[in-house]
Amino acid sequence: MAANQDSQEIKLDDIVSLAKRRGFVYPGSEIYGGEAGLYDFGPYGVELLNNIKKSWWQTNVHRKENYVGLDSAMFKHPKVWEASGHTSGFSDPLAECKECHTRIRVDKELGAVGVTADEKMSETDLNALFDGNRDKIKCPSCGKKNFSNVKAFNLLVKSNLGDFTGKDDRPVYLPGEACQGIYLNFKNIVDTTRMKIPFGIAQIGKAFRNEISPRNFLFRTRELEQADTQFFVPPHQNKDAYEAIKQDRWQWYLSLGIREENLRWKQHDNLVFYASDAWDIEYNFPSLGYDEVEGIHDRTDYDLSQHMKFSGTDLNYRDPKSGETYIPWILETSMGMGRIFMTVLCDAYTVESMENGDTRTVLKLHKDLAPVRYAVFPLLKNKPELVTKAREIYGQLSQKYVCEWDDNGNIGKRYRRQDEIGTPECIVIDFQTLEDGTVTVRDRDTTEQKRTTADKLR
Repeated sequence: MAANQDSQEIKLDDIVSLAKRRGFVYPGSEIYGGEAGLYDFGPYGVELLNNIKKSWWQTNVHRKENYVGLDSAMFKHPKVWEASGHTSGFSDPLAECKECHTRIRVDKELGAVGVTADEKMSETDLNALFDGNRDKIKCPSCGKKNFSNVKAFNLLVKSNLGDFTGKDDRPVYLPGEACQGIYLNFKNIVDTTRMKIPFGIAQIGKAFRNEISPRNFLFRTRELEQADTQFFVPPHQNKDAYEAIKQDRWQWYLSLGIREENLRWKQHDNLVFYASDAWDIEYNFPSLGYDEVEGIHDRTDYDLSQHMKFSGTDLNYRDPKSGETYIPWILETSMGMGRIFMTVLCDAYTVESMENGDTRTVLKLHKDLAPVRYAVFPLLKNKPELVTKAREIYGQLSQKYVCEWDDNGNIGKRYRRQDEIGTPECIVIDFQTLEDGTVTVRDRDTTEQKRTTADKLR
């Protein structure tokens, strides 16, 4: 990754440390020692996350005439996961250390030593690759190289729903992915809205995965949120729409202020049997390198065909003009909210040298994503007239923007705190404000200060 600072490369640990110190992300259940793969978004984190969601929703629903939104229930009929293939094929390749019983994800460990592998490969092929490279892979816990054979480990998380006797033998699962609710409601949306193919459905929803080895901060977690769109097109009329969707998604990342040199496309080498094409948008993460943030998939007619087969409900679409009846093909975009949150943090994290030889850490977030838009400071907190005027301006601005009040410490320290949470502008109310109504506005990125009237701020 290109350095966001004057000298040394930024490490992921630097960003994780800032995220905890400044209230963006906390380890889940930390007072009990934490729980692997679970995180809580703190006061600034939830604001940043909500701003990212707002941008995604505006881009994919509000600004598109042929897209609608959905919020489907997390629990679903058990047959949904059978139809989708999750009960039989939603797995990662696992091997266990015979010395300390630590489990590893084999495709990732092979990739770390330069051997190309994919979780969609058969157990036989993965075992062959693993056997040829066992001497290169050490247990992350004990350092030994004594592993079991590779086995497929299903990632669905089992749950319990409405069974008060313990005798219900139906398997119930938390959602392995959020998008299934879109397929289940395709017919409802066609029947109850004026949507006609081609059209899309968008959803942000929770998913749960029994990850073998959650790692790398928010990149691989056991509870996650996904932002998905499913675009329905006539059979074999997918190519132009697919390319348009790819370019639309790429432009959204740039609109967030993410630097294009840190993004790239990667086409899938090993497609699942039903897919026509699949590409990932990857980001160059500090300490990790390039990895997937979002997938764009041409899924053909697999999903609706499967649910029609398992449910017995006719999910064919009848074209109102031609009278043609068919199962639509689906073009999917699927993004992990934790991963895009991490991408935004990494790309904004900057360490700069100051003229006095010191350094400052600043999150150069897009102003529409920043968790706090304005910070309001009275120059001195022991001068009632300054505090009263500052409170007045704070009250006016906070009607429209997320604002923060800060009167603790000298102005320089207050600026530093706001730099680290990414506040674009700080407003200082001083004695000149009382005379002419002007305030000092300090820019986060340039550190330049200018005077303007409070009315212009509003």
